Amino acid sequence: MERIIFHIDVNNAFLSWTAIDLLNKGSKYDIRNSYAVIGGDETARRGIVLAKSMPAKKCGIYTSETLYSARKKCPALRIFPPNYKWYQEMSARLFQLLSEYTNDIEIFSIDECSLDYGKVKHLYGDEVKFAYALKDRIKKELGFTVNIGVANNKLCAKMASDFTKPDKVHTLFQHEIEGKMFPLPINELFGVGKKSSEKLRLLHIDTIGDLAHTSVGLLYPYFKNQSEHLIRIANGIDDSPVNPDQEENKGISSTTTLSHDVTLKSELYMILNVIVENITLTLRGQNRYASVIAVILKDQYFHSYTHQRKLNNATNLTSEVFQVAKELLDECWKGEPIRLIGARLDHLTKESNHQVSLFDSIEEREQDLVLEKTVDQLKEKFGGKIVRNASLKDYSFLKNNKQN
Repeated sequence: MERIIFHIDVNNAFLSWTAIDLLNKGSKYDIRNSYAVIGGDETARRGIVLAKSMPAKKCGIYTSETLYSARKKCPALRIFPPNYKWYQEMSARLFQLLSEYTNDIEIFSIDECSLDYGKVKHLYGDEVKFAYALKDRIKKELGFTVNIGVANNKLCAKMASDFTKPDKVHTLFQHEIEGKMFPLPINELFGVGKKSSEKLRLLHIDTIGDLAHTSVGLLYPYFKNQSEHLIRIANGIDDSPVNPDQEENKGISSTTTLSHDVTLKSELYMILNVIVENITLTLRGQNRYASVIAVILKDQYFHSYTHQRKLNNATNLTSEVFQVAKELLDECWKGEPIRLIGARLDHLTKESNHQVSLFDSIEEREQDLVLEKTVDQLKEKFGGKIVRNASLKDYSFLKNNKQN
């Protein structure tokens, strides 16, 4: 059986989904065509850009920069709050639609997945024709666009999905790698960050093809054990299977790949805070609690490491999860530039069974839980701008982290 993989990526998911929500509510204004970003509370010092429109991108605005910085680049910028409940609903609609065709779907994030089409090709026919039909169906029925990369493995499918956007289907089959991938600049190879690209260029490796044809011996003094891996991915080699992993009790995680290498702890805190808000909102919506919290980091060379902690008391409180996540970041981060950050909640249960210590205030904890559930309800009804968990405790956050 021929191996055929689709990589499906929602074009500008948060901004597109917010635009759909606004249009559904009667707005005549499609924010996808204007200077617009999705971001937190502009009055708070921790507000950052979560997504940006194409016009905003042309102004030099990038994901994860502060709203203050973005506003300086584009005074006409309009900032819209995130609505995670709505994003989860739109994501669920997408994956439900895809599951009509196959259960072999590996979900990477709320807006991105791989699909093993080779196993169902005998049912639906030519992969490229089907990819176009699938793309058009998503646009017609769900109201947003996707890019679909079609290839013989997950790496090449991911590369193909990134070629040109939006609303495109691209192929990168094994016989197309030399013509389509080798001429690309080295920084466009998935898994190679800015710092790695700079090192490679110092070695006169400017394109993916240059890297594909180099030797391990040349790379080893600079990239050590990653040298062979770099050459493999430059040649489009990837044997990893599509892993559906649909277990009911699997953990909840979210990661974000940053558009630039982050070296400030305060900036990592900001991004981690948004991630924790998102996954704890999901956890509370499922009436579940996590007893293991993990922080996920990748450096500029995309070396990945995870640091986790088992809790005495399972929790779904944003404030408690964020506090532990910050401590984990403090413990594991060595100060190197970070290109990806995320959090994961594991060992999920339906009960908390909170054990009270001499230093606990059970009344205060119950009040926090009621407050966060109230905030969830307000967000669901009015959107993220009505109130944000983090903004309720801005003073204590700034006080406790002023050294950063």
